[in-house]
Amino acid sequence: MKAVLFSISMLATTAVLAQSAAAPQIKAVSAAVGEDSRLLDSLLRTAPQLSQVLAHTDQYQLQIIYTQINRDSHNVPHFTRHTYHLNPQQYFNPASLVKLPVALLSLEKLHTLPSPINRSTIMSTGVAWRCQTSVPFAAPADSDRQATVGNYIKRMLLVSDNLAYNRLYEFLGQKPLNDRLQQLGYPGSRIVRRFAPCDTATNRHTNPIAFHSPSGDTLYKEPAKINPRTPAPPLGPVFAGHAYKVGSRLIHHPYDFTTANNLPLPDITALLQSALFPDAVPSAQRLKLSAADYSFLRQYLHLTPHASHFSTYAAPKYFDAYKKYLYYGRQPEAQPQAGLRIFNIVGMSHGYLADVAYFADSLHQSEFLLSAVLYVNQDGIINDANYEYDTIGESFLAQLGQLFYQYEARRPRQYRPDLTPFFQKDPQP
Repeated sequence: MKAVLFSISMLATTAVLAQSAAAPQIKAVSAAVGEDSRLLDSLLRTAPQLSQVLAHTDQYQLQIIYTQINRDSHNVPHFTRHTYHLNPQQYFNPASLVKLPVALLSLEKLHTLPSPINRSTIMSTGVAWRCQTSVPFAAPADSDRQATVGNYIKRMLLVSDNLAYNRLYEFLGQKPLNDRLQQLGYPGSRIVRRFAPCDTATNRHTNPIAFHSPSGDTLYKEPAKINPRTPAPPLGPVFAGHAYKVGSRLIHHPYDFTTANNLPLPDITALLQSALFPDAVPSAQRLKLSAADYSFLRQYLHLTPHASHFSTYAAPKYFDAYKKYLYYGRQPEAQPQAGLRIFNIVGMSHGYLADVAYFADSLHQSEFLLSAVLYVNQDGIINDANYEYDTIGESFLAQLGQLFYQYEARRPRQYRPDLTPFFQKDPQP
C-alpha cells in the first residue's frame, strides 16, 4: 500500500508524490493560502504576549509555519506542517535568508570541481565588470582568515556576513544559481542581487574566480560569467510602504522590490529541512552533498560565534544568543537554554524580520521546525532606519519560539526521537 505525500518543497503548487509507507512523510495540514491550522491558531491565542501582533496581522504581514516531527519505531521522521496566514504570493524581503541556499549550492558545486579542491582550498576573486571587487590570493597564518568556500559559509551562518555572501554569489554565477533552484523545485525563488549597491545589469555579471595551493599555484580557474537575462520576478511588480529615503531625501512613492531577491517562506523552510533531513527529500530534489557536508552544515547552523571558536568572532559584540531570534530575541545577556540547540537562518532588512529554525531539545527529547516573518515598519517609510525590530519584532519572535518550545516539551509522542546526530560534539574549526 502506498501513501500520498507532499513534496518537501511545500510550494503553493505542491506536487503529489507516491512513496513507501516506511519513507519520511511530509503532510500539510493547511496547504491552502489563507487557511490557518486550527491547532496553530488556538495555540497562538494562549499567549497574551503575542496579542499586539496577532491583533493586527495584516499590518505586520505575519506568516508562520510550524512543523511537527514524529518519529516512528525506526527513528524515521514524519513531518506535519501547520501554517498561519501563509501566503507565498505575499512578498517579503528575504534579506539574509538567501545565504542558506547560496551556502548549500556552493558546497554542491565544489563536488563538480577537480580534486583536490574542497571547502578549505584558498579561493581568489578577480574583477571583470563594474561594481565588482577583488579578493587576491593570500595565505595568512590564521586559517580562519583565509578566503575559502568553507570560511565564507561559516561567516554567513555565524554572523550573516554580507561580503562572504557576495563572494559565493559570484562563485556560483547568477544563472547557474537560479537554474539549480528551479531544478530543485523552487520556481518561486529568485536570487539575483549581491548585498552591494549594484544595479540589475551589474548583478548579472559575476567575477572570475580561481583556486590555489597554499604556495600560490593555480589549481583551477573560471572566467567571469554573465547571465544574458535576469530571471523574471515570480510575483510581478512588487511595491511596499508609501515612501522611501535616498540619503536624506524623502521620495513620496512606494519602494520598488520588483527586481529584488525573492524567497517564499515555504521554500526557505524546505531548504533548511533538506539540509538537516536529506533522507526526507525526494531524490530529484536532493542536494548532491556528502555526509561531511551535512555535518559541516549542522555544526555552523547551530553554533553561535563564541561557541564556534572561530577566531574572527571572539569580540564581545558577538554574544552567546547572537542570531537566534526565535527563543532568545536579540538580548546580549540571554543565557543559552540547557539541552537546546537551534539550527537556523535569519533575515532582517527594510523592516522585514524573519527566522527559520529547527529546534532540537535533548532535555525533553523533542524537536520541531518553526519559521516566521513579520513586517515592523509603522511609519511606512523604507530606508529611514526607523523600524521596530527591538521593540516589537525581536520580542515577538522570542516569545513565539518559547511558546512552541514549551508546547513541544509537553506534547506526547509514541516514540522519543534519537537526536544524536544533532548533539554530536562539534570539532574545532
